[in-house]
Amino acid sequence: MPEEVLFKSETEQSRAEIASLLRRVADNLDDGDSITLTAGSESVTLEPPARPTFEVKAEREGPADGPGELSVEFELEWDEVEEGEDGGGGLEIE
Repeated sequence: MPEEVLFKSETEQSRAEIASLLRRVADNLDDGDSITLTAGSESVTLEPPARPTFEVKAEREGPADGPGELSVEFELEWDEVEEGEDGGGGLEIE
């Protein structure tokens, strides 16, 4: 299935700035509100269902024998038409 990017933003920010953005998303999820992403003139509003799929991924990119780039990705996923079913495991973040 082809992927359509609705919104993308990639900027270097302080840990505190990132935490503030993630808190805003968490607050909107807690309150059952939509999530609006805005950068410059681009904007998209999404309405996550009550039980989206939550994916967390930690990656290392680069050569196997040298330094690489580390990343952690947080992704919410849901069908546009139907709400998905519970995907299993109990994730914990410390």
